[in-house]
Amino acid sequence: MEPCPPPLRRPPPFLLLLIIILVSPTFAVDFLINSFTTAINATNLTLINDARIDTSTVRLTNDSNQFSFGRVFYPTTLRMKPTSNSSSLSSFSTSFVFSVLPEISTSPGFGLCFVLSNSTSPPGALASQYFGIFTNATTPTADPLLAIEFDTGQNPEFNDPDGNHIGIDLNTIISTQTAPAQYFNSSNGSFVPFNMRTGQNVHAWIDFDGLNFEINVTVAPVGVPKPSRPTLNYKDPVIANYVASEMFVGFSASKTQWVEAQRILAWSLSDTGVLREINTTGLPRFFIEPPSSSSLSPGAIAGIVVACVVFVIFCGSVLYLIRKKFRDESEDEIEDWELEYWPHRYSYDELKQATDGFSNENLLGSGGFGRVFKATLPNQTEVAVKCVNHDSKQGLREFMAEIESMGRLQHKNLVQMRGWCRKGNELMLVYDYMPNGSLNRWIFDKPQKLLGWRQRLLVLADVAEGLNYLHHGWDQVVVHRDIKSSNILLDSEMRGRLGDFGLAKLYEHGQVPNTTRVVGTLGYLAPELATVAVPTASSDVYSFGVVVLEVVCGRRPLEMSTEREEEEVLMDWVRELYGEGRLREAADGRLKEEYNGEEVEMMLKLGLACSHPDPSRRPTMKEVAAVLVGEEAGAAPGELLNELACGGGGGSGGERV
Repeated sequence: MEPCPPPLRRPPPFLLLLIIILVSPTFAVDFLINSFTTAINATNLTLINDARIDTSTVRLTNDSNQFSFGRVFYPTTLRMKPTSNSSSLSSFSTSFVFSVLPEISTSPGFGLCFVLSNSTSPPGALASQYFGIFTNATTPTADPLLAIEFDTGQNPEFNDPDGNHIGIDLNTIISTQTAPAQYFNSSNGSFVPFNMRTGQNVHAWIDFDGLNFEINVTVAPVGVPKPSRPTLNYKDPVIANYVASEMFVGFSASKTQWVEAQRILAWSLSDTGVLREINTTGLPRFFIEPPSSSSLSPGAIAGIVVACVVFVIFCGSVLYLIRKKFRDESEDEIEDWELEYWPHRYSYDELKQATDGFSNENLLGSGGFGRVFKATLPNQTEVAVKCVNHDSKQGLREFMAEIESMGRLQHKNLVQMRGWCRKGNELMLVYDYMPNGSLNRWIFDKPQKLLGWRQRLLVLADVAEGLNYLHHGWDQVVVHRDIKSSNILLDSEMRGRLGDFGLAKLYEHGQVPNTTRVVGTLGYLAPELATVAVPTASSDVYSFGVVVLEVVCGRRPLEMSTEREEEEVLMDWVRELYGEGRLREAADGRLKEEYNGEEVEMMLKLGLACSHPDPSRRPTMKEVAAVLVGEEAGAAPGELLNELACGGGGGSGGERV
């Protein structure tokens, strides 16, 4: 008889537990949040910066902060790769409901984005148009970062197709692929566009297929079942380069001074199987429905409209008469919000007396932005008073906020602001008085007192230093937007100072101004402003280059040619001479005995380099100032000017001029 086999031993309990852990899926994430509460905040979410729970939703930004951003992440990471070096990816699906509602429908907006990030705090992240996760348009984010943006504003700097689109962002704010906000209607086989920036609840689905390196994004207004075709399809193995072994998932948004409420109302995600559905019927609504059609008869409606118009006209007339009667008593009254601005506020009577009642004898000049008067204060200090009109108190207050920032600029080559005064909707800005007027008068209007060659170089060096300070030397970037010889003033020592900041825009370093309105003076405007109306420091450099050519040649940017009987562009004329090897002939013939040909040639090359049609190939004002300060000291232009004229200095190489 064969011996009986030994009885099977049951593994110890701890070994069974270890086996279960080893064979079970790890890092599994499967959740459904149909309403956000403070309890969910405490246990299931990571809120960063300005993100917070607000009436059963997640608000991502703070309305009261000018530059605000917020992020919300699920605290458990997704397991996206078996190892850090693996090229295979895991899959997951997510669904969420969001709402984007601007306070002013026409204001700039940015929307929000779904984030797949190696870190809950990407280094160098900025607010405004960078969603609170990216650094800037030219510097990729250091950590693995994949974002799907639901963009509600158009930024030409980022190649945005429009102000209502979806994009795939791989470590940079510039989208790899975009699609307009729309959903597929299977009944007629076409896509239906809709606006994501009306405050209506938007349902979004994201299916991340790691096996096929594919991302499908689908959006539709809440109430529409998930469409059979995605809004955006992106498929590329390069996705693996932007995904780490473990990634956080969540949302991020940011804003500037414009209020735009970005809310997350519900969220579901699963990397283990079928995604749990969100119940959208009980979600809060922030979209304001248009008024329903009236049941009144057309005659009744017409009568109501006429009565309302008559009543409004009557009330407006009464208010106008009252305001006219008491205007003189109240116009100089200081309102509470004005106390936030400069420490010195001149009274209207003080400036009126200092200008002899704003007499024509004291009128220094006038333009599209106002008139300038010479004034003598009681302490015998001479100043210039610029009168600026504004159409509304709201516009006036916004303008004052920017002028207040300009008032803090301190540089020897800028015309210094001393204070201000307000009378009704009129602002009076008080500046240092420049006794020798503007540069253009000493080149074009005073031939008997022509500005000499060496003095012209000194003035150009002064202006370059002032512009360098505006672009690089302050805590914000200041784009002047109206660099021209008539805005360059000469002090008592005939040194140049840049003035007239009425069109200037301030913005943070690495950002762009929130403006799309082209302003400036014809002949000095950079060519890119004709297609992308966003002023930059580079467009200021272009205008400065035109001024350099103007000063060296003694010719205006646009002049009527006596030979051709048509308008001739100074820059084209100089460039033509350069191509023919006759560049020195462009110099001001009235100064022939004051300069040498090599010096003139180098200055003209600098002017052409600054006014290169490609903004990426222009030098910065820091480089230009370095050259011209050397000129001021009497040194030769040297190798740096040759480099700028031939393609160096921050450009992409190649011939500049």
